[in-house]
Amino acid sequence: MIPPWLDAVEKAAEGLLAELAADGMGQVSPSVYETARLVATATWLDGHPERVRFLLGQQKSDGSWGAPDGYGLVPTLSAVEALFTELRRAQRPAADAVQHGLLVSAVTRGLAWLSAWLGEGGGKPFPDTIAAELIVPWLIGDINRQLGRLVSEPLPGLDAWSAHPPLSAPAEADEAFLERIRGSVRVDHALPDKLWHSLEVLGADAARADNVRPVNGAVGGSPAATVAWQRTKGSPVRTADDVRLSTRYLEEVQRRGPGPVPGISPITSFERAWTISALATGRMDTRIPRELVDSLRQSLSSTGAPAAPGLPPDSDDTAGVLYALAKAGDQPSPDCLWSYEADSYFLCFPGERTPSTSTNAHILETLAALDTADRTRRQDAAEKIAAWLRKNQEPDGKWWDKWHASPYYATACCALALDRSATLGIDAVDAVDDAVRWILDTQRADGSWGRWEGTDEETSYALHVLLATHTSGDKTPLTRAAARGCAFLLRQNGPGIDDRDAHLPRLWHDKDLYAPIAVIRAARLAALHLAATDPDVVAALPENGSAPVWEAAR
Repeated sequence: MIPPWLDAVEKAAEGLLAELAADGMGQVSPSVYETARLVATATWLDGHPERVRFLLGQQKSDGSWGAPDGYGLVPTLSAVEALFTELRRAQRPAADAVQHGLLVSAVTRGLAWLSAWLGEGGGKPFPDTIAAELIVPWLIGDINRQLGRLVSEPLPGLDAWSAHPPLSAPAEADEAFLERIRGSVRVDHALPDKLWHSLEVLGADAARADNVRPVNGAVGGSPAATVAWQRTKGSPVRTADDVRLSTRYLEEVQRRGPGPVPGISPITSFERAWTISALATGRMDTRIPRELVDSLRQSLSSTGAPAAPGLPPDSDDTAGVLYALAKAGDQPSPDCLWSYEADSYFLCFPGERTPSTSTNAHILETLAALDTADRTRRQDAAEKIAAWLRKNQEPDGKWWDKWHASPYYATACCALALDRSATLGIDAVDAVDDAVRWILDTQRADGSWGRWEGTDEETSYALHVLLATHTSGDKTPLTRAAARGCAFLLRQNGPGIDDRDAHLPRLWHDKDLYAPIAVIRAARLAALHLAATDPDVVAALPENGSAPVWEAAR
């Protein structure tokens, strides 16, 4: 039986790809960290009041910003420092008393949360988000300077904090590393391109990073880094055209908010490759617009592909682009991946601190999808990656990854790649079976899956594992779980069909967590398509879950 909503899912996939072809920036959720950096340093940019309101509205009841398990540290530091700075501005005679009160409350509650969190043992680890080891000591230092200033320049409402001891930095906050980077650019050493995305951590020393240049107006794909570059007025390499283009870039990213900005933009190659790959996982025969294929081809060089122009190439985006092109009918050479090969796995980029399971899974998946003249090298690399992935699987069957907060993403990447490596003669059935068992064991009562709450995104990844891999044993529990997961998705007014205002938890790692909206929509569509084209799953759907709310409302 074909469910009546299958056609709507397929049309939504076509519409999604058409959107990507028409959008040169990408669909990314606003970032508390990045928006706060602009509140602190770019009052001249349109949308400043909206950015302040966004920060005030995003604060949680406990005084923090962001997600649990340490993910609140970076956005809370950024928001508190920015609102502290805004509070200083609000001391002008014409200041709005209500706004002043809101700022005092937000800063006070944020400081209380930071003081408690940072004071609990001092050595509490925080998540490995981008440049966190640099951002945390930088912002703690700036907030401590703000607190010290209260002694000589008090602020009404913050009197109690004038005598408060400075915030202590966690052990993982690498102040010495940050100072080495700043010292390096002070003596005119080039700033490594992987640090351009976080240029703002250099503070005034950003002016000495003369090798940093915007690409299409953006520095490292980051609004905060771009503002930091714009503030380097003494830099001899700045041109009027560069400044004009960077201003246009900042105006465009804030206009999309309007006001709040994402942590990374553009994300075109990443977004397009992951979307095409997700639809392929869902076995969707959706026509891929020629513009998308051409843009992915153009993103490749001898060193691979970046997430977007202006970012350095990395093996994850390279593998994603190669795989998407393979699914579009190309057979590109995988040779640009070999420079990332290490002894037992593949690096995401040179000098990385932490290896990535999802990156290695994507490379394995790509090697299985592409032919190459050196088949022996491909086989050796695939077997190496498969062994490393099996070694890094948790005892309960899941995987974790440095690019995503949820184990459901990492587990889907690894299980799918290991399953597809069977075409190269690699036997990973036991690892895939263990992943399936973990998925079955962690389903929530409402049919969803999720680390902190049941989400469309994580439920979609779970369905990919259940319905797009080959497992041994009785399929009945798998079918029932998949039907319950599909029913959860069908009950949602979530992203991917016609509700663009749906709640999208931020789970992807940048400087703080973000949601790549189109990628999540594609994952959801793929999951629905897998379920809709599996007769056993359709037969097991509850009667009240036979049509999604967005279809029934038509």
